[in-house]
Amino acid sequence: MALLPYLPARSLLFKLDAEAAHDLTLSTLARLQNTPLQRGWQQPQVPDPIEIAGLHFPNRVGLAAGLDKNARCIDAFAAMGFGFVEVGTVTPLGQPGNPKPRMFRLPEAEALINRLGFNNEGLESFIAHVRHSQVRRMPGRLVLGLNIGKNASTPIERATDDYLLGLEGVYPHADYVTVNISSPNTQNLRSLQSDEALDALLSALATRRSQLRERHGRQVPLFVKIAPDLEGVQVQVIAASLRRHGMDGVIATNTTLGRDSVRGLAHAQEAGGLSGRPVFEASNRVIGQLRQALGPGFPIIGVGGVLSGADAVAKIEAGADLVQVYTGLIYRGPALVTEAARALKAMPRRR
Repeated sequence: MALLPYLPARSLLFKLDAEAAHDLTLSTLARLQNTPLQRGWQQPQVPDPIEIAGLHFPNRVGLAAGLDKNARCIDAFAAMGFGFVEVGTVTPLGQPGNPKPRMFRLPEAEALINRLGFNNEGLESFIAHVRHSQVRRMPGRLVLGLNIGKNASTPIERATDDYLLGLEGVYPHADYVTVNISSPNTQNLRSLQSDEALDALLSALATRRSQLRERHGRQVPLFVKIAPDLEGVQVQVIAASLRRHGMDGVIATNTTLGRDSVRGLAHAQEAGGLSGRPVFEASNRVIGQLRQALGPGFPIIGVGGVLSGADAVAKIEAGADLVQVYTGLIYRGPALVTEAARALKAMPRRR
């Protein structure tokens, strides 16, 4: 297990502004990964292998995109025992994101609100960091997902251009690629989840993926990340589009715009996406609707409000095959990874 207890570190970090604590944590992880000091958070990886979308996952617990936008800490997170790590969202060009302050804690609800807005260093720097990762040179140790999005300055009518640039850039380096069309913090981005826009985007990505497969001699699975703020009919439309265009999986869900469960708390009315405990039920609802629409066998990654092993189990019971954590890691620390992985390992496998 990790040598350093997380609660004292969290107490110190929570005295800082949320984004300052986030940046300090990532800088520390980037600096200390692959050194003897990594033992401070290192944990054995719980073995619970599963084949999903043609990939071998060492266990079913992953890191969600958004925490490590620039792919600087892949090895550090791998050392926490994750079976897979997803980094990004990366955009073709670097961009600062939205004005600060833009990240807020709601400790009473075990939640965060962020309106970061795809702040990242851009595709070239992102790929350089991925290539620098040592764990990438250890076959079977970790599945790596690379998450792509559009620049804020790109008109929504030309969003497909950015996604194609992103796909082309990350394709040689990814185990799977996630198409993020569900962040609430890039203007009009969620409109890409609508019927015609989604069909056009997925058709273009499927065509480019075929070209890249021929060029690189390997098929890289494509996942699509969707929002929790969808009606049942919208989920059915998305499910049909995923099938129609040969997507390999879906990630459900991103953050929510809903505030009912946090009304009256400090920062509750800040603009942005709400994550953590309050999105748990909405995420599970969408997961269940997707499973019903897609049938057995179509890969679903469940994310949203996982703060315990029981929460991870509930995601699988709702219909997911794998789970991801983000906000739970901030509140619970690396021990959550082991707890969730052990809980899932103890579950009977679906037949």
